[in-house]
Amino acid sequence: MRHLAPFLGLLALASSSTCAQNTPSRLADTGITLRYTKTFGEDGDYAGSAPSFKDNGDGTVTDVLTGLLWQKADGGEMTWEKAQNYAKSLRLAGRQDWRLPTSMELFALTNQGMHGPAMDTSVFTRSEARYWWTNSTRADDAAKVWLVNSGGGIGAHAKTETVSAGGERPVHVRCVAGTSVTGTGPSLVDNPDGTVTDRRTGLTWQKLGPAKALTWEEALKYCDALKPSGHGPWRLPNIKELRSLSDDAKIRPSLDRKFFPEAKVANYWSSTTQSNRPGRAWLVEFETGLVTYADKTEAQFVIAVCGGVATAGPREKSEPDPKVLADTGKPGKDKSKKPKK
Repeated sequence: MRHLAPFLGLLALASSSTCAQNTPSRLADTGITLRYTKTFGEDGDYAGSAPSFKDNGDGTVTDVLTGLLWQKADGGEMTWEKAQNYAKSLRLAGRQDWRLPTSMELFALTNQGMHGPAMDTSVFTRSEARYWWTNSTRADDAAKVWLVNSGGGIGAHAKTETVSAGGERPVHVRCVAGTSVTGTGPSLVDNPDGTVTDRRTGLTWQKLGPAKALTWEEALKYCDALKPSGHGPWRLPNIKELRSLSDDAKIRPSLDRKFFPEAKVANYWSSTTQSNRPGRAWLVEFETGLVTYADKTEAQFVIAVCGGVATAGPREKSEPDPKVLADTGKPGKDKSKKPKK
Protein backbone atom coordinates (compact mmCIF):
# COMPACT_ATOMS: atom_id res chain seq x y z
CA MET A 1 0.00 0.00 0.00
CA ARG A 2 3.01 2.29 0.18
CA HIS A 3 2.42 3.67 -3.34
CA LEU A 4 -1.34 4.20 -3.05
CA ALA A 5 -1.66 7.22 -0.78
CA PRO A 6 -0.62 9.87 -3.35
CA PHE A 7 -3.38 8.75 -5.71
CA LEU A 8 -6.42 8.76 -3.44
CA GLY A 9 -7.40 12.11 -4.94
CA LEU A 10 -8.17 10.29 -8.19
CA LEU A 11 -10.98 8.39 -6.50
CA ALA A 12 -13.24 11.44 -6.50
CA LEU A 13 -12.67 11.95 -10.22
CA ALA A 14 -13.62 8.37 -10.96
CA SER A 15 -16.69 8.44 -8.73
CA SER A 16 -18.76 10.37 -11.26
CA SER A 17 -18.28 7.81 -14.04
CA THR A 18 -21.18 5.83 -15.48
CA CYS A 19 -20.02 2.40 -16.57
CA ALA A 20 -22.66 -0.06 -17.63
CA GLN A 21 -22.63 -2.78 -15.00
CA ASN A 22 -22.83 -6.38 -16.22
CA THR A 23 -23.08 -5.29 -19.87
CA PRO A 24 -21.85 -8.26 -21.96
CA SER A 25 -18.37 -7.61 -23.32
CA ARG A 26 -17.66 -7.74 -27.03
CA LEU A 27 -14.34 -9.34 -26.17
CA ALA A 28 -13.97 -13.02 -25.33
CA ASP A 29 -12.86 -13.71 -21.77
CA THR A 30 -9.35 -15.02 -21.14
CA GLY A 31 -10.34 -18.48 -19.92
CA ILE A 32 -8.87 -17.83 -16.46
CA THR A 33 -11.22 -19.11 -13.74
CA LEU A 34 -8.81 -19.83 -10.89
CA ARG A 35 -7.87 -17.26 -8.26
CA TYR A 36 -4.23 -16.91 -7.26
CA THR A 37 -4.36 -14.36 -4.43
CA LYS A 38 -6.58 -13.41 -1.50
CA THR A 39 -6.59 -9.83 -2.79
CA PHE A 40 -9.83 -9.11 -4.63
CA GLY A 41 -9.82 -7.89 -8.21
CA GLU A 42 -7.87 -10.43 -10.25
CA ASP A 43 -9.11 -11.95 -13.52
CA GLY A 44 -10.73 -14.96 -11.84
CA ASP A 45 -12.89 -12.70 -9.66
CA TYR A 46 -14.84 -11.57 -12.73
CA ALA A 47 -16.76 -13.47 -15.40
CA GLY A 48 -16.75 -11.96 -18.88
CA SER A 49 -18.17 -13.29 -22.13
CA ALA A 50 -16.98 -16.89 -22.24
CA PRO A 51 -15.23 -18.03 -25.43
CA SER A 52 -17.67 -20.08 -27.50
CA PHE A 53 -16.85 -21.95 -30.70
CA LYS A 54 -18.89 -24.11 -33.06
CA ASP A 55 -17.26 -26.78 -35.20
CA ASN A 56 -19.17 -26.59 -38.48
CA GLY A 57 -17.98 -29.98 -39.74
CA ASP A 58 -16.66 -28.51 -42.99
CA GLY A 59 -13.16 -27.50 -41.97
CA THR A 60 -14.33 -24.28 -40.34
CA VAL A 61 -15.06 -23.05 -36.82
CA THR A 62 -17.45 -20.23 -35.97
CA ASP A 63 -16.59 -17.86 -33.13
CA VAL A 64 -20.07 -17.52 -31.65
CA LEU A 65 -19.23 -14.29 -29.83
CA THR A 66 -17.87 -12.34 -32.83
CA GLY A 67 -19.50 -14.22 -35.70
CA LEU A 68 -16.14 -14.65 -37.44
CA LEU A 69 -15.44 -17.86 -39.35
CA TRP A 70 -12.02 -19.52 -38.90
CA GLN A 71 -10.02 -22.30 -40.48
CA LYS A 72 -10.20 -25.32 -38.19
CA ALA A 73 -6.71 -26.55 -39.18
CA ASP A 74 -4.08 -23.94 -39.91
CA GLY A 75 -2.57 -23.81 -43.39
CA GLY A 76 0.96 -24.68 -42.33
CA GLU A 77 4.27 -22.84 -42.15
CA MET A 78 5.10 -20.27 -44.84
CA THR A 79 6.43 -16.77 -45.40
CA TRP A 80 4.17 -13.77 -44.79
CA GLU A 81 3.95 -13.01 -48.51
CA LYS A 82 2.90 -16.59 -49.27
CA ALA A 83 0.43 -16.44 -46.39
CA GLN A 84 -1.24 -13.41 -47.97
CA ASN A 85 -1.52 -15.18 -51.34
CA TYR A 86 -2.69 -18.36 -49.61
CA ALA A 87 -5.55 -16.47 -47.96
CA LYS A 88 -6.61 -14.84 -51.24
CA SER A 89 -6.71 -18.16 -53.06
CA LEU A 90 -8.31 -20.20 -50.26
CA ARG A 91 -11.62 -21.83 -51.13
CA LEU A 92 -13.16 -23.37 -48.05
CA ALA A 93 -16.75 -24.07 -46.97
CA GLY A 94 -18.02 -22.46 -50.17
CA ARG A 95 -16.41 -19.11 -49.35
CA GLN A 96 -13.85 -17.03 -51.22
CA ASP A 97 -13.50 -14.08 -48.82
CA TRP A 98 -10.77 -15.55 -46.63
CA ARG A 99 -8.07 -13.21 -45.34
CA LEU A 100 -5.31 -12.92 -42.75
CA PRO A 101 -6.72 -11.79 -39.38
CA THR A 102 -5.97 -8.51 -37.64
CA SER A 103 -3.82 -8.72 -34.54
CA MET A 104 -6.80 -8.36 -32.18
CA GLU A 105 -8.94 -10.88 -34.08
CA LEU A 106 -6.24 -13.51 -33.80
CA PHE A 107 -5.32 -12.61 -30.22
CA ALA A 108 -9.00 -13.09 -29.30
CA LEU A 109 -8.59 -16.83 -30.04
CA THR A 110 -6.03 -17.27 -27.28
CA ASN A 111 -7.06 -18.85 -24.00
CA GLN A 112 -4.74 -17.86 -21.16
CA GLY A 113 -6.27 -20.58 -18.99
CA MET A 114 -4.68 -23.18 -21.28
CA HIS A 115 -1.04 -23.84 -22.00
CA GLY A 116 0.90 -25.47 -24.82
CA PRO A 117 -0.89 -24.15 -26.81
CA ALA A 118 -3.02 -21.41 -25.26
CA MET A 119 -5.82 -22.32 -27.64
CA ASP A 120 -8.88 -24.57 -27.50
CA THR A 121 -7.64 -27.68 -29.31
CA SER A 122 -11.00 -29.39 -28.81
CA VAL A 123 -12.21 -27.29 -31.75
CA PHE A 124 -9.02 -26.07 -33.46
CA THR A 125 -6.67 -28.73 -34.83
CA ARG A 126 -3.36 -28.89 -33.00
CA SER A 127 -0.31 -28.19 -35.17
CA GLU A 128 3.43 -27.68 -34.85
CA ALA A 129 3.00 -23.91 -34.99
CA ARG A 130 4.62 -21.73 -32.37
CA TYR A 131 3.33 -18.56 -34.01
CA TRP A 132 0.60 -17.48 -36.43
CA TRP A 133 0.65 -14.60 -38.94
CA THR A 134 -1.62 -11.57 -38.77
CA ASN A 135 -2.17 -8.95 -41.51
CA SER A 136 -0.76 -6.21 -39.23
CA THR A 137 2.74 -4.76 -39.55
CA ARG A 138 4.40 -2.74 -36.81
CA ALA A 139 3.63 0.97 -37.13
CA ASP A 140 7.28 2.02 -37.41
CA ASP A 141 8.66 -0.98 -39.31
CA ALA A 142 6.79 -2.65 -42.19
CA ALA A 143 9.36 -5.48 -42.14
CA LYS A 144 7.93 -6.67 -38.81
CA VAL A 145 4.55 -8.42 -38.56
CA TRP A 146 2.42 -9.03 -35.48
CA LEU A 147 2.48 -12.71 -34.52
CA VAL A 148 0.30 -14.44 -31.94
CA ASN A 149 2.29 -17.14 -30.16
CA SER A 150 1.24 -20.49 -28.77
CA GLY A 151 2.04 -19.35 -25.23
CA GLY A 152 -0.77 -16.78 -25.27
CA GLY A 153 1.13 -13.59 -26.09
CA ILE A 154 1.56 -11.37 -29.13
CA GLY A 155 4.57 -9.54 -30.52
CA ALA A 156 5.94 -8.06 -33.74
CA HIS A 157 8.69 -10.05 -35.46
CA ALA A 158 10.76 -9.70 -38.61
CA LYS A 159 9.24 -11.49 -41.61
CA THR A 160 12.56 -13.28 -42.07
CA GLU A 161 12.29 -15.10 -38.73
CA THR A 162 9.98 -17.81 -40.07
CA VAL A 163 11.52 -21.13 -41.14
CA SER A 164 10.55 -20.71 -44.81
CA ALA A 165 12.48 -17.43 -44.92
CA GLY A 166 15.59 -19.00 -43.37
CA GLY A 167 14.71 -18.28 -39.73
CA GLU A 168 14.03 -20.56 -36.76
CA ARG A 169 10.42 -19.74 -35.83
CA PRO A 170 7.66 -21.96 -37.26
CA VAL A 171 5.08 -19.31 -38.24
CA HIS A 172 1.84 -20.75 -39.63
CA VAL A 173 -1.22 -19.23 -41.26
CA ARG A 174 -4.81 -19.46 -40.02
CA CYS A 175 -7.33 -17.57 -42.13
CA VAL A 176 -10.55 -15.85 -41.13
CA ALA A 177 -13.70 -14.69 -42.94
CA GLY A 178 -16.30 -12.15 -41.88
CA THR A 179 -16.54 -8.59 -40.63
CA SER A 180 -14.12 -7.53 -37.91
CA VAL A 181 -15.52 -6.51 -34.52
CA THR A 182 -12.33 -5.02 -33.13
CA GLY A 183 -10.70 -3.61 -36.27
CA THR A 184 -7.07 -2.51 -36.01
CA GLY A 185 -7.53 -0.46 -32.86
CA PRO A 186 -10.04 1.15 -30.50
CA SER A 187 -12.71 3.69 -31.43
CA LEU A 188 -12.59 6.11 -28.50
CA VAL A 189 -14.98 8.72 -27.09
CA ASP A 190 -13.83 11.30 -24.54
CA ASN A 191 -16.40 11.54 -21.73
CA PRO A 192 -16.85 14.70 -19.62
CA ASP A 193 -16.22 12.85 -16.36
CA GLY A 194 -12.56 11.94 -16.74
CA THR A 195 -13.19 8.64 -18.52
CA VAL A 196 -12.86 7.30 -22.07
CA THR A 197 -15.24 4.81 -23.72
CA ASP A 198 -14.26 2.44 -26.51
CA ARG A 199 -17.22 2.06 -28.87
CA ARG A 200 -15.84 -1.19 -30.28
CA THR A 201 -15.68 -3.06 -26.98
CA GLY A 202 -18.19 -1.09 -24.90
CA LEU A 203 -15.60 -0.74 -22.11
CA THR A 204 -14.99 2.50 -20.19
CA TRP A 205 -11.45 3.43 -19.17
CA GLN A 206 -9.85 5.66 -16.59
CA LYS A 207 -8.32 8.64 -18.39
CA LEU A 208 -5.62 9.21 -15.80
CA GLY A 209 -4.07 6.45 -13.73
CA PRO A 210 -1.54 6.60 -10.90
CA ALA A 211 1.68 8.44 -11.72
CA LYS A 212 3.87 5.78 -10.12
CA ALA A 213 4.28 2.14 -10.98
CA LEU A 214 2.73 -0.45 -8.62
CA THR A 215 3.25 -4.12 -7.91
CA TRP A 216 0.53 -6.44 -9.19
CA GLU A 217 -1.10 -6.77 -5.76
CA GLU A 218 -1.01 -2.99 -5.29
CA ALA A 219 -2.56 -2.56 -8.74
CA LEU A 220 -5.48 -4.82 -7.79
CA LYS A 221 -6.06 -2.84 -4.59
CA TYR A 222 -5.80 0.52 -6.33
CA CYS A 223 -8.40 -0.33 -8.98
CA ASP A 224 -10.78 -1.95 -6.50
CA ALA A 225 -10.63 1.21 -4.35
CA LEU A 226 -12.12 3.32 -7.19
CA LYS A 227 -15.84 3.56 -6.37
CA PRO A 228 -18.14 4.84 -9.13
CA SER A 229 -21.53 5.94 -7.76
CA GLY A 230 -24.26 3.50 -8.76
CA HIS A 231 -22.21 1.70 -11.39
CA GLY A 232 -19.02 -0.26 -11.85
CA PRO A 233 -16.98 -1.84 -10.52
CA TRP A 234 -13.64 -0.37 -11.49
CA ARG A 235 -11.03 -3.09 -11.82
CA LEU A 236 -7.69 -3.99 -13.30
CA PRO A 237 -8.37 -5.08 -16.93
CA ASN A 238 -7.72 -8.61 -18.10
CA ILE A 239 -5.08 -9.07 -20.78
CA LYS A 240 -7.46 -9.13 -23.76
CA GLU A 241 -9.19 -5.97 -22.57
CA LEU A 242 -5.88 -4.22 -22.00
CA ARG A 243 -4.49 -5.20 -25.42
CA SER A 244 -7.69 -3.86 -27.06
CA LEU A 245 -6.54 -0.33 -26.12
CA SER A 246 -3.40 -0.70 -28.23
CA ASP A 247 -3.65 0.77 -31.72
CA ASP A 248 -1.53 -0.99 -34.36
CA ALA A 249 -1.25 2.33 -36.24
CA LYS A 250 0.43 4.06 -33.27
CA ILE A 251 3.82 3.71 -31.64
CA ARG A 252 5.66 5.00 -28.56
CA PRO A 253 3.05 4.85 -27.10
CA SER A 254 0.53 2.63 -28.86
CA LEU A 255 -2.08 4.25 -26.59
CA ASP A 256 -3.76 7.31 -28.13
CA ARG A 257 -2.44 10.37 -26.29
CA LYS A 258 -5.34 12.44 -27.63
CA PHE A 259 -7.52 10.52 -25.17
CA PHE A 260 -4.86 9.42 -22.69
CA PRO A 261 -2.52 12.45 -22.51
CA GLU A 262 -0.42 10.97 -19.71
CA ALA A 263 0.02 7.58 -21.41
CA LYS A 264 3.50 6.24 -20.85
CA VAL A 265 5.82 4.32 -23.12
CA ALA A 266 5.93 1.58 -20.51
CA ASN A 267 4.47 -1.69 -19.24
CA TYR A 268 0.93 -1.81 -17.83
CA TRP A 269 -0.42 -4.60 -15.64
CA SER A 270 -3.36 -6.80 -16.53
CA SER A 271 -5.32 -8.78 -13.94
CA THR A 272 -4.48 -12.05 -15.72
CA THR A 273 -2.08 -14.48 -14.05
CA GLN A 274 0.17 -16.59 -16.25
CA SER A 275 -1.56 -19.90 -15.57
CA ASN A 276 1.54 -22.12 -15.74
CA ARG A 277 3.63 -19.68 -13.65
CA PRO A 278 1.35 -18.17 -10.99
CA GLY A 279 4.09 -15.86 -9.74
CA ARG A 280 3.80 -13.91 -12.99
CA ALA A 281 1.06 -11.84 -14.59
CA TRP A 282 0.46 -10.77 -18.18
CA LEU A 283 1.08 -7.16 -19.21
CA VAL A 284 1.02 -4.92 -22.27
CA GLU A 285 4.10 -2.95 -23.23
CA PHE A 286 2.55 0.18 -24.71
CA GLU A 287 5.66 1.15 -26.62
CA THR A 288 4.43 -1.10 -29.43
CA GLY A 289 1.55 -3.22 -28.05
CA LEU A 290 3.62 -6.27 -27.12
CA VAL A 291 1.90 -8.74 -24.76
CA THR A 292 4.32 -10.41 -22.37
CA TYR A 293 4.60 -11.04 -18.60
CA ALA A 294 6.56 -10.14 -15.49
CA ASP A 295 6.95 -11.26 -11.88
CA LYS A 296 4.08 -9.89 -9.81
CA THR A 297 6.53 -8.28 -7.39
CA GLU A 298 7.82 -5.95 -10.12
CA ALA A 299 6.36 -2.45 -10.45
CA GLN A 300 4.39 -1.61 -13.60
CA PHE A 301 1.91 1.13 -14.52
CA VAL A 302 -1.86 0.85 -14.17
CA ILE A 303 -5.03 1.91 -15.96
CA ALA A 304 -8.45 0.91 -14.62
CA VAL A 305 -11.48 -0.27 -16.61
CA CYS A 306 -15.16 -0.82 -15.90
CA GLY A 307 -18.04 -2.55 -17.67
CA GLY A 308 -18.30 -5.82 -19.52
CA VAL A 309 -18.20 -8.32 -16.63
CA ALA A 310 -20.02 -9.72 -13.64
CA THR A 311 -18.44 -10.87 -10.39
CA ALA A 312 -17.52 -14.54 -10.67
CA GLY A 313 -18.87 -15.80 -7.37
CA PRO A 314 -18.44 -15.91 -3.58
CA ARG A 315 -15.01 -15.03 -2.37
CA GLU A 316 -14.84 -18.01 -0.02
CA LYS A 317 -14.25 -20.19 -3.10
CA SER A 318 -11.29 -18.10 -4.14
CA GLU A 319 -8.31 -20.33 -3.43
CA PRO A 320 -6.47 -21.70 -6.49
CA ASP A 321 -6.50 -25.42 -7.17
CA PRO A 322 -3.54 -26.87 -5.21
CA LYS A 323 -2.92 -29.34 -8.05
CA VAL A 324 -2.25 -26.43 -10.40
CA LEU A 325 0.24 -24.87 -7.99
CA ALA A 326 1.90 -28.25 -7.50
CA ASP A 327 2.37 -28.58 -11.26
CA THR A 328 3.59 -25.06 -11.89
CA GLY A 329 5.58 -23.97 -8.86
CA LYS A 330 4.81 -21.63 -5.99
CA PRO A 331 3.89 -18.03 -6.86
CA GLY A 332 6.90 -15.74 -6.92
CA LYS A 333 9.45 -18.57 -6.75
CA ASP A 334 9.97 -19.17 -10.46
CA LYS A 335 13.42 -18.01 -11.57
CA SER A 336 13.36 -19.18 -15.19
CA LYS A 337 14.12 -16.69 -17.95
CA LYS A 338 11.41 -15.26 -20.21
CA PRO A 339 11.28 -16.96 -23.62
CA LYS A 340 11.79 -14.85 -26.69
CA LYS A 341 8.53 -13.28 -27.85
